[in-house]
Amino acid sequence: MPNPYNKQIIDEFRAGRGRAGLILLTTRGARTGAQHTTPLACRPYESGIVVIASAAGAPKNPDWFHNVLADPRVRVEDGTRSYDAVATPLAGADRDRAFAEAAADDPGWADYQAKTPRIIPVVVLTPA
Repeated sequence: MPNPYNKQIIDEFRAGRGRAGLILLTTRGARTGAQHTTPLACRPYESGIVVIASAAGAPKNPDWFHNVLADPRVRVEDGTRSYDAVATPLAGADRDRAFAEAAADDPGWADYQAKTPRIIPVVVLTPA
């Protein structure tokens, strides 16, 4: 069950057929196997989209990121369609480039990175 804030965003997203720059990502829980849906900002990336596991600069990665490490098969809702995808964390120069592009468009990403000692993961979602 999503937290009340996320539930409101999810309900509004589904009622209004989406919102630009936002997706709903459904993952399978790493421990429970239960499905979890999380609203995330996204941006185009090569043959898919990227999402950033910022957790608003928290010291640990968000649960959805742990879930995709355990099972990279995910479901994406973009407001006009819903599709299966494969989640692949980017590494090294690919991660750094994708993060820098996101931060250039929205400096909030850099602010989140400055709040935490962890390297914030960037995940590409490629349609299956």
